[in-house]
Amino acid sequence: MGLCLPCLGGAAEDVVETPDPEMKRQQLLEAAEKRQREATNRGIRDPQSVAQKKKKKEEVDNAMCTPAGGEGGLRWQVG
Repeated sequence: MGLCLPCLGGAAEDVVETPDPEMKRQQLLEAAEKRQREATNRGIRDPQSVAQKKKKKEEVDNAMCTPAGGEGGLRWQVG
């Protein structure tokens, strides 16, 4: 029958050792980060330009939400 023991027939060279769990975890983390970067930039010619536009839009939104002159909120006039 076919026994697959590494001690028989010089098959010790063919045995593949599995990496330790920490190394495997690191490889999986790197692969996941790479997939995420690729998915984020898919279809975009210039990712830096998109990031700059997004940052500028956030700055403009924050400036619009902050009251100028230090007073808070809107004034209501009852007339």
